[in-house]
Amino acid sequence: MRPHVEIVDERDLIRHPAELPQGAGTAEQRNLSYDEEDGSASLKIRFTSAWSRPAGVHLADTEWFVLEGEVTVGGTELGPGGYWSAPKGVLTPPLTAAEGTEILLFREYGDWGFTPASQDLPGVREDQRLTVLDTSAMPWIDVRDGSPMRFDLGGTPVPGLYIKLLHRDAETGFYTRLIKAKPGWREEPLAHHPCSEEAYCLEGAFDYNFGRMWPGTYFWRPALIRHGDFTADADLGCTWIVRSDADLVDWYTDDARVTMTGTPLNWGPGHPHSASPRHIEPVRSRSVGRWADPAHQ
Repeated sequence: MRPHVEIVDERDLIRHPAELPQGAGTAEQRNLSYDEEDGSASLKIRFTSAWSRPAGVHLADTEWFVLEGEVTVGGTELGPGGYWSAPKGVLTPPLTAAEGTEILLFREYGDWGFTPASQDLPGVREDQRLTVLDTSAMPWIDVRDGSPMRFDLGGTPVPGLYIKLLHRDAETGFYTRLIKAKPGWREEPLAHHPCSEEAYCLEGAFDYNFGRMWPGTYFWRPALIRHGDFTADADLGCTWIVRSDADLVDWYTDDARVTMTGTPLNWGPGHPHSASPRHIEPVRSRSVGRWADPAHQ
C-alpha cells in the first residue's frame, strides 16, 4: 500500500540511484511515492549521462512522460511532452535518453524488474501493445465533449477544464491524462472518489485545502479522502499530469465544516497572541521553508 502523500515539492526529496536495470549509463531518481509491498512507484528521473537499454519486457505496467530533453523509443524521438506506456509483459523496443533528460516514470503492480529480449522472455503478451504519443501535438478537449470520466456537479460538467487522454484501461478504467484548468477556474464543494488519484503539477498554480501546488509539487491520494475547494491561479491557470486506478467519479460534500472547541489550559505566556494553534501545514519544507509558493515569497 502506498502512503498518502499530500503534498510534497520534489526538490525536498533526496536523489537515489535510478532503478533502471540492464541500462548503460547513469541516472538518478526522486521517489514521489513508493509502494514498499510490491514496488509500484511514481518517480522523477534525471539521466546524468547518455543512457540506453535494449528491447525487453517490464515486470510492471510502465509509463514515461518526458519533462525535458529527449527520449527515443524504437525509432520514435520524443521531446518534452512525449509519452509512452507498456503493460507488463509487452515487448518494449530499445530505449535511449540524452544526458540531462528528465522524465516522470510510473510503475504499477510490480517493481523495477526488466528482462532483455536477448534472454528467455516469460509470458510475452500479444493482446496489448506499446502506446507512444507526442502530447504537445494533441488538442485539448473540453471535458464535456471528450472525457470518459465524470467531472461534474449534479450531472452538469464543470466548465473550464480540458484534457488530453493518454491512456485508459478499458476493463479497469485505470487512466493517465493531462488536465488543464483555465485561469481562475474554481470548484467549491469538497470532493472524494472511490479510487486513488495522483497528480504532478507541470505548469501554473492551484490552491486547495491541502495547500498550494506549483510546478514540481505532487500528491498521491488513496480513495475516499476529501479534498477541495479548488482554485486555479488567476493569471496562469494550472496544468497537471493526473492518474487514477479507475474511472474518476466525484462524490461531493457541500456545507462541510470541521469545528474544534475547548478550554485553553497551559498555552504559555502571551496567549492568545503568541501560543494559539495554527492551521495544519501538511509539509514543513527544509529546503524552501514554510509551505508557501516560492514565487510569492
